[in-house]
Amino acid sequence: MSRLQIHEDDLTGKNIANLLREHLENMHEITPPESVHALDIEALRSPDITFFSAWDGEELVGCGALKELSSTSGEIKSMRTAKAYRRQGVASKILEHIIKEAQRRGYDCLYLETGAFGEFAPARALYIRYRFEYRSLFADYAQDPNSVFMMKKLA
Repeated sequence: MSRLQIHEDDLTGKNIANLLREHLENMHEITPPESVHALDIEALRSPDITFFSAWDGEELVGCGALKELSSTSGEIKSMRTAKAYRRQGVASKILEHIIKEAQRRGYDCLYLETGAFGEFAPARALYIRYRFEYRSLFADYAQDPNSVFMMKKLA
């Protein structure tokens, strides 16, 4: 992934719409409907969310978003790697990009919610490698046995 380019995305491209559709469909296959916290493309266009896409040349390889929770904290949303590019470091590069952006904004903490099922084990392992720690609820999430909440202190 030496040619990987990550940039802010306006969510108007067909490729990104397809990747996000795949993401939502996959979340609904794995997780009960009341436990799916993935956002659709319209929700990702919220002014408090910055969306990033990752490209290898002309190929969309992944995405992720940073939602501002407050002037000192953010939340990672919509992390996804295209199937053909999994296990090649794409998610790590996107996560590093989001962490750097959160630091640039002066955030003290970065939060996330991910699934508790086995299918989410690689995601949890990635976040642990980047020193995210398990924590209790944050923002407006409700207690859910299908969710795992994590936080990384940045300051």
